[in-house]
Amino acid sequence: MGTRVVLDCDPGHDDAIAILLAAGDPSLDLLAITTVAANQTLEKVTLNARRVCTAAGIDVPIAAGCARPLTRPLRIADDIHGTSGLDGPDFGPPSVDVVDGHAVELIHRSLPATVVATGALTNIALLLTRYPEDAERIDEIVLMGGSTGRGNITPYAEANIYVDPEAAAIVFGSGVPVTMVGLNVTHQALVTPEVVARLEALGPLGRTCAELMTFFGETYRTMFGFAAPPLHDPVAVARVVDPSLVRCVDAHVEVELTGTHTTGATVVDLDGYRGLAPNAKVAVELDVDRFWDLVVAAIGRLG
Repeated sequence: MGTRVVLDCDPGHDDAIAILLAAGDPSLDLLAITTVAANQTLEKVTLNARRVCTAAGIDVPIAAGCARPLTRPLRIADDIHGTSGLDGPDFGPPSVDVVDGHAVELIHRSLPATVVATGALTNIALLLTRYPEDAERIDEIVLMGGSTGRGNITPYAEANIYVDPEAAAIVFGSGVPVTMVGLNVTHQALVTPEVVARLEALGPLGRTCAELMTFFGETYRTMFGFAAPPLHDPVAVARVVDPSLVRCVDAHVEVELTGTHTTGATVVDLDGYRGLAPNAKVAVELDVDRFWDLVVAAIGRLG
């Protein structure tokens, strides 16, 4: 058996590929998929998880979680992911359904495991609050979120952290081993035309992924002027598959909660200015070629 993993996500184009990598790589044992409102509403991201699992023949429990952040109104990313949250291909109706109960309960029952979180951290913060003993049963939280530098929803805040910064603060302060895979690294994972061609060559599932990436690429060109879009969330999964793919350094990370211009920013003390003990591993470099080989191979196995 591989590394036991629970994937908490908000599909989302990059989350969709993260699901496929988590299910398709033989080194991981994907125990469950849980959803949280962020890229789109909870109803839509949960439907999208079901659509992806149906298309890829993935048979794991799926549970819906929090429909809004802990204390703030929900801000979705329909400008990036479209009205469905997964615009592009026509998935058709899903045949995979959700299980009864809240996502937090499914995560709790699935532990011990590594938790990979690629959306807002609301479910994970609620888990740690409701079941504080689970801090000892989570092997590691590997999250896609934050940045050592600039943001993508405000000048200094990355979207997953910005949506629920209070939840992120709980996670970073929990004492659970945390690895932060932020924009500074995920912007190295660009979906170039060569990558799209590799996906298209895989067959029906690969062509669906290529359609997803084509839509995603158009929104990134329109919004940010990117020639090729960065594929954020699968980089967090790749870190669990093979830690050598994503080089990390130890650092203290805090989440800005009240800054007039910086709410949701991850304050990463790479140089130890504050004299605080590190509370996270922070990703700083990606082996891009090996990353894409990993993603393409996983989708190929499923397709």
